[in-house]
Amino acid sequence: MIRRTIVSAVAALGLVATAAAEENVPAKELFGAVTEPAPPLPGAARVIGGHARGCLAGAVALPIDGPGWQAMRLSRNRNFGHPRLVALIERLARDARQEGWPGLLVGDLAQPRGGPMRTGHASHQIGLDVDIWLTPMPERRLTEAERETLPAVSMLRPGTREVDPARFGAAHVALIRRAASYPEVARIFVHPGIKRALCDAAGSDRGWLAKVRPWWGHDSHFHVRLRCPEGEPLCRDQDPPPAGDGCGAELAWWLSDEPWRPKPPAPPPPPLTLAELPAECRSVLEAR
Repeated sequence: MIRRTIVSAVAALGLVATAAAEENVPAKELFGAVTEPAPPLPGAARVIGGHARGCLAGAVALPIDGPGWQAMRLSRNRNFGHPRLVALIERLARDARQEGWPGLLVGDLAQPRGGPMRTGHASHQIGLDVDIWLTPMPERRLTEAERETLPAVSMLRPGTREVDPARFGAAHVALIRRAASYPEVARIFVHPGIKRALCDAAGSDRGWLAKVRPWWGHDSHFHVRLRCPEGEPLCRDQDPPPAGDGCGAELAWWLSDEPWRPKPPAPPPPPLTLAELPAECRSVLEAR
């Protein structure tokens, strides 16, 4: 079944399904066509490569509903992750409810076997990334149609880089602080305006702010990234974040006009091919 899926993806691009052709097909087409996880490699789930160039064996699905969360955009089939990531989401949902957050709306994790995605993300490839909406979960169970169409609401004042206090408040700060408190969390990406609001609200407890990094977008959700689990020699971590709380010169640059100025159009980079991923990802793709 898996082999037929890969052959179909290659044929859809007008190519003859040979090993050489598959190596040079955009990897997003191959991984995006597979609908079920690969079995775990001997012993356990395995992360292969880095967040923006890798894959995952032994992924598990985050249930679409749980005590304190609902998964969104189910048609994307991106609610898969390393077991450590799924456990962290479940833990955050419990802890957040104890702090008064009504529940998590969970966006993308990874595809069933990780790898590049056809749309949306350069990262999220190894099952250690998840997007958590900044919109609180409603008290009722969302319908399938609502999970596809409910908008993720920006926390910013329209046309600015500043948070809207009517949308973003102490409960959001507590939620992000809680996520950053877990030792397995390496980074949390937020809009620079949200980072500024966190800096202003942190008080004397500022150690957790080092993990919270400003990045484009991320005004309606925050992106949690785990460090490589112990005993995963094929997993490639990012360098640690810089020392300090990140509330000084770096954040000032992000809030200036410089990062946001229009740039001359440039051709998009070519998509990653299977040959450009770690060699083990071919085995993950073909495993059955």
